[in-house]
Amino acid sequence: MSEEAARAGRIEEVIERLHSLYPRFMDLSLDRLHRLLGQLGHPERNLPPVLHVAGTNGKGSTCAFLRAIGEAAGMHVHVATSPHLVRFNERIRLAGTLVEDGALVAVLEEIEQVNAGAPITVFEVLMAATFLMFARVPADLVILEVGLGGRFDATNVVDRPAACAITSISLDHREMLGDTLEKIAFEKAGIIKPGVPVATGLQDQAALAVIAARAAELGAKLLARGCDWHVVRHATGFSYRDAQGSLDLPRPALLGEHQYDNAGIAVATIRASGLGIADAAIVHGIAHAEWPARMQRLTGRLAATLPAGWELWLDGGHNPGGGVAIAGHLADAWADRPTHLVVGMKKAKDTAEFLAPLLPLAASLWAVAEPGQYSALPVEAIVAASSGRARPGPTVQDALHAIADAARGAPPCRVLICGSLYLAGEILKADGWP
Repeated sequence: MSEEAARAGRIEEVIERLHSLYPRFMDLSLDRLHRLLGQLGHPERNLPPVLHVAGTNGKGSTCAFLRAIGEAAGMHVHVATSPHLVRFNERIRLAGTLVEDGALVAVLEEIEQVNAGAPITVFEVLMAATFLMFARVPADLVILEVGLGGRFDATNVVDRPAACAITSISLDHREMLGDTLEKIAFEKAGIIKPGVPVATGLQDQAALAVIAARAAELGAKLLARGCDWHVVRHATGFSYRDAQGSLDLPRPALLGEHQYDNAGIAVATIRASGLGIADAAIVHGIAHAEWPARMQRLTGRLAATLPAGWELWLDGGHNPGGGVAIAGHLADAWADRPTHLVVGMKKAKDTAEFLAPLLPLAASLWAVAEPGQYSALPVEAIVAASSGRARPGPTVQDALHAIADAARGAPPCRVLICGSLYLAGEILKADGWP
C-alpha cells in the first residue's frame, strides 16, 4: 500500500470511529457544534472575512466563481464545500490548496480527543476541523458553502460574515427542510445575519418573498436579481449592472444557462461585501472558475469507450431544479446534435420530477446504479419514474456500450451522465480524475 493510500485509509478510520458517536452523518442542530467549538477556543470567531453561500442549486458553482474572483485579486482563499466527489480532502481548501491527508488526519484526531466521546455528527466534526484549520492558516478570505438547509446547518455558527448569498431554491431534502418552497426558503434564509448584505438570483416568487421578509426583519440589505442587479446576455458574454455601475463580462467558464445567474450572484456578493475587489479580478474570475461535475467534459478512460468524435459529459444535477437547468442546456447550447442521457439517482430523491423536463429532449435514456455508489436508487425505480422510457444499463459502462452500438454509423452524439453527486464521484474515479 502506498503512503498516500495509507493516509487516506486513516481518514476513513477516524470518520468511522466518529460515526459511531452519532448514527447520522448530518442532523440539523447547532448545540453540539457550539459545545465542541467552545472546547476548541471558538476558532469560528477568528476567521478572515467570510462569504456564506446557501441555496438548493448552484451553491458550489457560485463558490467556484467567488474563489476564482478572490484569487484573481491576489487573495489567499480558504474554501469549504460539500459533498466531496472522490476524496474527503476536496471539502477543505487552505489558502488555495486542498488540505493534505496528514494535516486532515491530525486535526480530526485532535478534535476526536477534545470531544472525548460526546455525541457529535461526522459533518459537525468536519466543520469543526475546517474552522480550526481556517483559523490557524493565514488567509484573506473564507468562502463557506452550506451543507444542508441553512438555519441549523453546521456552517451557520459564523455570526457575522462579510456577505451572504442564496442561490436558486427548489424542492429538495423535503424530509428535513419541509415540503413547500416557502418552508425550504425559510430554512435557507436562516443564514441571513443582522445588517449583513445578502444577494440572491432568480427565485420563485414564493421563495423570494420569504427571503425578502427575513432580510427586512434583520435589517439586511437584499440584492435581488431583476431589482437590485441585472444580467443581460450578449454575443460574447453578458453585461452586469447594479447601483455601483456596469461591468462587461465574458461567458462564464462553467457551462449552462443557469451559470449566468450563479455568476451574477457571485458578482453581487463580492460587490456587497466591501472587500474592495477590482473589476479586473471579477472579469478574470468569471472566465476562469473551475468546478468538477458541473457540465464537465470527460476525456479519460470512460470517454475512450465511445466512438471517435463523440463527447462524454458529467453533471451532478439531481433535484427538480437541476433537471430544469440541464433541460435548458440541452434545448439551447446542445441542440446541434442528439444527447443520450445516463441517469443514476440517490434514494429519496424526486426522480420523476427530475426526469420530467429531460424526457422530451433525450435521444435515449438509460437507468444505472454503479457499484460503490452511495445510497443508489435501484435501476428499476428509475425506469418506473420515467414511465418506462428509461432502459436499464444497468451500469454506466454497459449503457455507454449499448448507446454506441445502437448509434453505430450515425453522426457523432453526446452522452451526459447525471442524477447524483455520488454517481459523479464514481464516474470521476472511473474516468481517471483528477
